[in-house]
Amino acid sequence: MSLYDEAVLVLKGYGTGADAAQEELRLAYLDHLARHPDGMWKACGAGHLTASALVVDPERGKVLLTLHRKLRMWLQMGGHCEPGDATPAAAALREASEESGVPGLTLLDGGPVVLDRHPIPAPCHWHLDVQYAALAPSGATEQISDESLDLRWFGYDEVAAVADASVVRLVERTRALLDGAR
Repeated sequence: MSLYDEAVLVLKGYGTGADAAQEELRLAYLDHLARHPDGMWKACGAGHLTASALVVDPERGKVLLTLHRKLRMWLQMGGHCEPGDATPAAAALREASEESGVPGLTLLDGGPVVLDRHPIPAPCHWHLDVQYAALAPSGATEQISDESLDLRWFGYDEVAAVADASVVRLVERTRALLDGAR
C-alpha cells in the first residue's frame, strides 16, 4: 500500500471522540488528498501532508522542543514525508529521531494525537500536519541537528510561555492520553 493510501486510512480512522474542529480538519485533509493525488509531497503547491511528533519524557514530565532554524519558533519535531516512509506514523518517528538525536523513540499507541493545519510561505500554501507523540526512553539525551538552532526540555507547564497555541494543544492532548493510559 502506498503512503498516500496509508494516510487516507489513518485519516478515515482518526477522531474517535474528536471535537468539532478536529473533525473539520480530518474532513479537509481527506478532501485535499482526494483533489490532489500528489498531496503527500512538498511539490504539491496547494499544500501537503506533513508528519510530526512531540517527544515526551513522561517520567520527568517534560517535552523536547526544537528551536526551528527557519521559523525561529519552539516546535515539536517534524517535517515532510519522504518516499521511503511507509506510513505517516513512520514519517513522524523518522523526523523525531533525526531532529532530536534521541535513539529508541517509540510512538504512543493509538495513532495521531492532533491534526494541525497552518499556512507556510510560498511556493506552497499549507502544511496539513498529522501530529503524534513519541516516548523517549529513560535517561534520553538529545543531540541537535542541522535543522535546529537549539533543543531544550520543557516542563509541561512551561510550554505555553515559549510555544504557540498549536504546540500547547499538542502537549495538552498528549498529557490527557498519557494520564488515561495510567
